[in-house]
Amino acid sequence: MADHQRIHPIPEPEQEPPVQKPTVPLVPRGSFRSEKGDPERQQLEPPPLRRRTIPYYPPLKPPKKRICSCKRCLCCTCCLLFLLIIIIGALAAAFYFVFQPKIPNYSVDSMRITQFNFNNDMSLLFATFNVNITARNPNKKIGIYYESGSHLSVWYTGVKLCEGSLPKFYQGHRNTTVLSLNLSGQTENASELLQSLQVDQQRGSIPLNLRAKVPVKLKIGKLKLMKWKFLVKCKLDVDSLSANNAIRIRNSDCKFGFRL
Repeated sequence: MADHQRIHPIPEPEQEPPVQKPTVPLVPRGSFRSEKGDPERQQLEPPPLRRRTIPYYPPLKPPKKRICSCKRCLCCTCCLLFLLIIIIGALAAAFYFVFQPKIPNYSVDSMRITQFNFNNDMSLLFATFNVNITARNPNKKIGIYYESGSHLSVWYTGVKLCEGSLPKFYQGHRNTTVLSLNLSGQTENASELLQSLQVDQQRGSIPLNLRAKVPVKLKIGKLKLMKWKFLVKCKLDVDSLSANNAIRIRNSDCKFGFRL
């Protein structure tokens, strides 16, 4: 028998892998993008920069011990102030009950005018008053030292007519002192003053104001206290301001005040 011919399969030539084309977006450009976006742009555009977030830490609460110490200091301060007020009030009450301080009294008893005339052109007014003032100290255990540097003045419609001062003296317990004071002065531009003065003099009622600022020192027992300043304001109503004539004081009201 003839040899059987063997058939061997011929290997097929190797095929190259197909070249993959870039994927085309499902949605054409210019229309709405898909959720994943455009793959071509994703390859071209750089990835977005990531911002670094700074963590937020809430402020730390102060320790409870510091709060407690501040509360204790505040409570101690309030207690000390309250105790100091009680001590001062107790001392003031003791001083009042022991010494029984009373306000001094002042009054203008009489007034005499020795000079009250104008110059030729009525531009200047020359005035000299003699005023008797009574000062009363009603205190049993408090004396008053009247120091130098006092100032008294007499005013009419806001214009000062004359001025003077008190002498330096000591007024003892429950003492009444009558002072005779000479006050003199010169007033400029007195022509307008003369017109209003003539109207009031025809009515028979001329308002005057006497003001006094007197530095004093109080004596309690053997202790001499710091300097105070007595303020006295007296409203007077006189019938006339003619020189060398008896002047009647129709009304007198004096008010007293003081300051350091």
